[in-house]
Amino acid sequence: MALEIVFWDVQHGDAVYIKTPNNTHIVRDLGTGSYGSNDSQFSPLVYLKSRGIAQLDYVIISHPHKDHIDDIMNFDIVDPRVLTRPKSIPKDVILEGVREEDRHLFEKYLEIDQRYNRPVSSEENPSLPQNNGGVTILNFFPELLSTSNINNYSVVTVLSYANLKVILAGDNEPPSWEKLLEKDDFVEAIEDADIFFAPHHGRESGYYSELFEYFKPKLTIVSDGRFCDTSATDRYSQVSSGWTVHHRDGSREKRYCLTTRSDGVIVVELGYTLDRKSNFIKVTID
Repeated sequence: MALEIVFWDVQHGDAVYIKTPNNTHIVRDLGTGSYGSNDSQFSPLVYLKSRGIAQLDYVIISHPHKDHIDDIMNFDIVDPRVLTRPKSIPKDVILEGVREEDRHLFEKYLEIDQRYNRPVSSEENPSLPQNNGGVTILNFFPELLSTSNINNYSVVTVLSYANLKVILAGDNEPPSWEKLLEKDDFVEAIEDADIFFAPHHGRESGYYSELFEYFKPKLTIVSDGRFCDTSATDRYSQVSSGWTVHHRDGSREKRYCLTTRSDGVIVVELGYTLDRKSNFIKVTID
């Protein structure tokens, strides 16, 4: 069995679905829509529900910005058991500058934040490998003294399985990366990572060169919509070593950086070969 990670094409937002080897169902961030299909109504949560997933075991919300919580009105249809999100952001900071037409999303987020406040026992914790088929899930929270930039509160998630690592960044910018790199456990977690899900939709504002002193990803993945002039995809390509990517038509090519804008839904599978003597990474795109 493999660890499967689906990077949805959700316009200029983030939404990732993770299925562990024992079928633990995890979602990180709640973006919506589809840039490639020009379908602004696409809901990953509704899609998962339609595929027979009645309950999510775990949801991680990196930070409360609209493009990361846009699907939150469908949160309860998949009845998540456990929720992780940054807890240190003041309510007034979360609501600052929110447009009236989006206010219901943030009010729902705050309601859910208050509801999910029960401690999770080790027996129930879906981030522990003994509960999810052998995947280690580590979440790291930047410790900033004060900032009104919610991007810098973003949770960074590191997935480890079959001696392979995937880093899922939020919208982190240099101040939060600098703080995280002061943590020995964070540095240990990201060392020699294989797949990097780039921060802030691949923008220059999230690029932090010091990160790549600790790992050189085989592949960088960017969740983005319309191309903008602050894209750092060329820089991510330069720091990635490259990996063979499979197209659904059967063709293959070596790539350094994938984007949902150009490549659609991106599926990454990590695991051991049948004889368990080696591991593998398989990446498939439209």
